[in-house]
Amino acid sequence: MNESILLVEDEEGLRMTLSDRLRSEGYVVDFAVDGQEGFDKATRLPFDLIILDIMLPLRNGFDVCRDIRREGLATPILLLTARDQTAEKVVGLKLGADDYVTKPFDTLELLARIEALLRRAAYSGQNVYQFRSLRIDVRGTKVTRDGVPVYLSAREFQLLLYFAEHVGVTLSRDEILREVWGYDATTFTRTVDVHVASLRQKLESEPKRPEFIITVPAIGYKFEGGKGSSGV
Repeated sequence: MNESILLVEDEEGLRMTLSDRLRSEGYVVDFAVDGQEGFDKATRLPFDLIILDIMLPLRNGFDVCRDIRREGLATPILLLTARDQTAEKVVGLKLGADDYVTKPFDTLELLARIEALLRRAAYSGQNVYQFRSLRIDVRGTKVTRDGVPVYLSAREFQLLLYFAEHVGVTLSRDEILREVWGYDATTFTRTVDVHVASLRQKLESEPKRPEFIITVPAIGYKFEGGKGSSGV
């Protein structure tokens, strides 16, 4: 296993208990006790997952989540919240969080959610993909275009990485849905279209005339790396 997790939690008892449990499950755990320390570590060190409490000293979890995404990091973020209001959860997801657990939570449920996020974020052995102006730093979960950070959600990053790993290959919507989302049913293929449209808005100079993610009529999509593409 050995995936690394950053736990940002100011409540000492919960922080220590959860850290011990995660380590017993085989994870490498680092922690931060306030929002500023959490942001600094999240943007300076490589992590596979960030567990982020919302109610934190110095900077709240919403601000930390937003600013992590603004830095171009797509590391999966799991929010911990004592608030049981749907509106608060929606805010977190819109700011770039990938999942949330409401306190008090069942440890087994939390572990299952962690495993699911890490499984979806699994990547290939290649460290960096370069497609013309587009650079994908796999280990750092960062994407830049012309050197400028591009904000992607964890799911968008996973989708882009899947395209990068299959450059030049025509991929059906069903295949993408199965491999990136883990869904077998074809009912949700519209989900793929929505995420592709979002990626185009963020990556393409002219989203209506895409250069990277090309539509293959009646089938799906193909990622075109173009000249200057490389992998490290």
